[in-house]
Amino acid sequence: MSGDATRETAAFDAETEALDSEADRFDTIEWDEIDADGDGVSPVLVVEALVFVVVAAAFAYDYLVVANDGPLLFDWDVTSVEWLFLAVLVLGAFHVVAPLARNRRMTAYYWRQFRNDRLAVVSAGYLCLLFLIGVFGPIVWAAPNGTIDYGTAYAPPVFLGGDGASLAHALGTDAQGRHLWHLIVYGIRVSFEVGLISTAIAITLGTVVGAVAANVGGYVDEVLMRYVDIQQTFPVFVLLVFLVYLFDASLLLIVVLYGVFGWEGTARLVRSEALQRSEETYTKVAEAAGASHWWVVRRHVIPNVSSTVITAATLSIPVFILGEATLSFLGFGDPSTFSWGRTINAGRSDLDSAWWISTIPGVVLFLTVLAFNFTGDALRDAVDPRTDS
Repeated sequence: MSGDATRETAAFDAETEALDSEADRFDTIEWDEIDADGDGVSPVLVVEALVFVVVAAAFAYDYLVVANDGPLLFDWDVTSVEWLFLAVLVLGAFHVVAPLARNRRMTAYYWRQFRNDRLAVVSAGYLCLLFLIGVFGPIVWAAPNGTIDYGTAYAPPVFLGGDGASLAHALGTDAQGRHLWHLIVYGIRVSFEVGLISTAIAITLGTVVGAVAANVGGYVDEVLMRYVDIQQTFPVFVLLVFLVYLFDASLLLIVVLYGVFGWEGTARLVRSEALQRSEETYTKVAEAAGASHWWVVRRHVIPNVSSTVITAATLSIPVFILGEATLSFLGFGDPSTFSWGRTINAGRSDLDSAWWISTIPGVVLFLTVLAFNFTGDALRDAVDPRTDS
């Protein structure tokens, strides 16, 4: 029996050595192959790439062929910000809507958690309505400058009655006779463009910086966080005003500046959350198996800080909307756009006689910011598994 046991032991040792000499040992895992899940390139990724190719081709045609000779589609002259807005909507469709549609069980669970907050549900419905009006409203309603009629200037809203009140301009008109409803509709598009594009830029930068700093550590963490400290203490709003003054106000410049200088808070939140995730067992196992820092960050850290990212995003959108409105109110906004801040500023000298010009856009701005805050809090509670039901 002892001889048989010895032979079995020797055979086992030989087999173990043979396995150790092969290239598919546990500590030499090909993580890139695992990352593809054995199925090659995802069909969804292929469709997303094709959509972006179409968008890029349309953008190139607009700027290289059409140029300034006329509108790209019907009467729509697509601006640079609108191209960016379209790109953000495509990203949202493939990285937010599509995953929710694929995982219906988790989506149903999130919805059950979210709908417990009635105020958040109402806020989300209000924001969805605003979004649809902002995207499709300019197709239905003419640009405010197309409604200029000094004969109907300072017409009151229809619910106030009085001379000049009419359903044709139900919310009243401004000093130039422009319909206040049209100013609000076009202001919705500007606000969503600023909020979503700036947030997409800021969230991307903040998430990557925070996750990398937490997972890599050492000098990388120190350098990144010290830069975050500098950016947080620097008066960014003053810099924005200065740059807008130097290079002329444009919505594209404002959007990019807010995105580039608005990510430090997100980086700190993500870093704090990622430090906890980096100590989890699944992260340690991946690192011990030879996974690179980037693989761990991309496949483990970032997906598991989603609740923090969602919270940061929903809080960033109203901040950027308010920031753009403030710049426009102070006269540093893009004069070619119909921002809510610009409309509020235009009516402040007529508050005693035509209060609706400033007040109604101000109320819409207030409700929009409040709705984003309510929705963000409820989303955080719904997607965070540590939150009590």
